[in-house]
Amino acid sequence: MHNRQHRILLIAKRDYLATIRTKAFIIGLVVAPLLFGGGFLGVALMQSKPDIKERRIAIIDGSGVVAAAVIQAAQERNAKDLFDKTTHRQVQPHYVFETLPPAADPKAERLALSERVRHERLYAFIEIAPTVLSAPAATNDTGNAKDSKPGPVATYTNAGGFDEASGWLSGSINDGIRRVRLARLGVDPSRLSDVLASVKVDRFGLVSRDPKTGEIHEASKKNEVAEFGVPFGIMLLLGMIVMVGSSPMLSAVTEDKAQRLVEMLLGMATPFELMMGKVLGALGTSLTSSAFYIIGGTLALEGMGLSGMVPFAVFPWFYAYLIADVIFLCSFAAALGAGCGSPQDAQQLAIVLLAPVMIPYFMITFIMQQPNGAISTALSLFPPFTPMLMLLRQAMPGGGVPAWQPWVGLVGVLAFTLVMVVAAARIFRVAILLQGKTPKVAELVRWAVRG
Repeated sequence: MHNRQHRILLIAKRDYLATIRTKAFIIGLVVAPLLFGGGFLGVALMQSKPDIKERRIAIIDGSGVVAAAVIQAAQERNAKDLFDKTTHRQVQPHYVFETLPPAADPKAERLALSERVRHERLYAFIEIAPTVLSAPAATNDTGNAKDSKPGPVATYTNAGGFDEASGWLSGSINDGIRRVRLARLGVDPSRLSDVLASVKVDRFGLVSRDPKTGEIHEASKKNEVAEFGVPFGIMLLLGMIVMVGSSPMLSAVTEDKAQRLVEMLLGMATPFELMMGKVLGALGTSLTSSAFYIIGGTLALEGMGLSGMVPFAVFPWFYAYLIADVIFLCSFAAALGAGCGSPQDAQQLAIVLLAPVMIPYFMITFIMQQPNGAISTALSLFPPFTPMLMLLRQAMPGGGVPAWQPWVGLVGVLAFTLVMVVAAARIFRVAILLQGKTPKVAELVRWAVRG
């Protein structure tokens, strides 16, 4: 038993030192967060240099009274949002409007205006129907896009679907329509801006009582950056480290097998010892990377005066999930690599290996909107997704995850990891010496069950 442990640790030490001493590993510590977080950096850079080019918009007013109110509402909103309140730098484009009477041939008029938009002489045009003031309240029914006809108000533009101007214009249009309706009800026109003015709604957490002293503590104001950035950041970090730590295992085992290096190593250790040594070596590399990022991130936040955003309470869970996830995925990778007949086969299976890490990223929005919903709870208790999704829920400020769920999730992950390690070891033992043949899925399942 002692000799087996010694051989496993010896292989793990060899793989660990061989990895961390390479320039690729050192460079990867810096490059990986840039790759994963580059999108946020790009968004920040784009926001620092917004598109402030003047935008001209034409309005076809079939009602004869709404266009003026819409333009007034848009100009008031434009004046308020045009410049940053702190730097006084222009951060929004200036909107210029022109009104047009309805033409005898609406289709021809829409075509002419569309050509102006295509040639960038207009940014968009708005068509207001004569029935706009008597139109029913809007619904969420979008109908069939191919058969849809313009409603009481329609905007025409070739801008992308995520263009923020669409929401800006929609608010101005509805504000203008409300102004006309209120004026018809006898509201003083000079007071319309006050009547329609929005009120800022502050968001707070929950009031708590100190269990020792009984003192009631007032709720603290919610930080929107912390509410999204902290849980997403800690989940992104876990996924990044797991992928960087486990993905090389697949190609490494396949290359060792192709170069027949495994045959020499098997003369010193059993297949299980060889696989577990490689897995522990990859785990050591992942723990080293995580320590670098955790310490560096914590010091960076403290240097910016944001130490309160550091999620110290979830760090133990972070490492528990990290260890289980890396062991599971590395064992799975070793089994897949042993079954591959060539490095090309390994590249095709990489997506299968990383699916348990990548799929949870597509669920982020849903989980954060309903962190304690039945579906969110069920998904976070599904062992392959537990490390990513349970950690996301736990890191959310005031998420209120029941105390039993992380423990049940961790037990499930550990049990699942143990089963996968045993199955992977059986596949590895049989497949590692196969040359020139890629086993079928049925064969891999049979080896995993029977050994």
